[in-house]
Amino acid sequence: MVRMFSRRRAILIFAAVAGLPLLRDAEAAAPPTTWEGQALGAPARLLLNHPDPAAASRLVELVVAEVARLEKVFSLSRSDSALSELNRVGVLAAPPLDLITLLQSSRSIWETTGGAFDPTVQPIWRLYYNHFSSQNADPSGPNIAEIAKALSTVGFERIKFNRDRVVLGSSAGLTFNGIAQGYITDRIVDLLRNAGVTSCLVDMGEDRAIGTRADGTAWQVGLAESENDEHPDQVLEIIDKAVATSSSSGFEFDEAGRFGHIIDPRNGITPRLYRRVSVVADDATRADALATSFCLMQEREIRAVLEKGPDLMVDLISNEGVHARFGNSA
Repeated sequence: MVRMFSRRRAILIFAAVAGLPLLRDAEAAAPPTTWEGQALGAPARLLLNHPDPAAASRLVELVVAEVARLEKVFSLSRSDSALSELNRVGVLAAPPLDLITLLQSSRSIWETTGGAFDPTVQPIWRLYYNHFSSQNADPSGPNIAEIAKALSTVGFERIKFNRDRVVLGSSAGLTFNGIAQGYITDRIVDLLRNAGVTSCLVDMGEDRAIGTRADGTAWQVGLAESENDEHPDQVLEIIDKAVATSSSSGFEFDEAGRFGHIIDPRNGITPRLYRRVSVVADDATRADALATSFCLMQEREIRAVLEKGPDLMVDLISNEGVHARFGNSA
């Protein structure tokens, strides 16, 4: 039986334009503009302090519309998304520019991590999901032959894409679940920054800050294996940075919790090297993808990747409970 644990209790966006505090203080003439609803399959709240209520409402509408637009590109749960159509048909003509952009970013991270990050892992994910969703599923997981068959369809080098077309190999499938939240976070940050927002924390499963808090101090982001944890095991201070956290326990295929959702696309196994891995980077796209792939890499391999990124820092807890923090920003 598949069981799920949400790492995201709510999407939160706190923002203020230049010259205004993040939250309304006693001197503020009007309350902040607030929006509450659903985004990326989770409860969402946006709080914006702006001197012009009409302008604030328009900006909120832009943010909500942008999230909805990008969901229709990347969502696997929506049958009408561009990604779902690509997986269903195997070919996508005139793909959305965001899809091509994310494929380009994915290729770069796939190369950097030696294949540990690979969005073509979807057929193996489906194999595990279907196996444990069946009655009387073997608790030891799919057999070697089934895994080998699924692996034969995996490999980013099989994808052919340009601005006009994306083509998958036979029986292939894509998932952007390890990078799309970060990408959407970056797009919302760009939208807010271009609208004059100078103090902001965007939490869409991955966090990214614009500037500092209203009092000039750094934003504080708590790290934990699950976002349902009431007390973080570590707290990071960030300014103009992004933070992403991955944990195999965020989604487990089996009741015993032996098979987590972070699957190694190179061999089809679901290792448990770390309780959680958190990555700090200049942008949420890379932070998201690297947090996912680092869950599959030994510490020496992670350090080798960090040497190529002067903005990168990693904070992790091993499966044995040992905390470590290293990188150029540590």
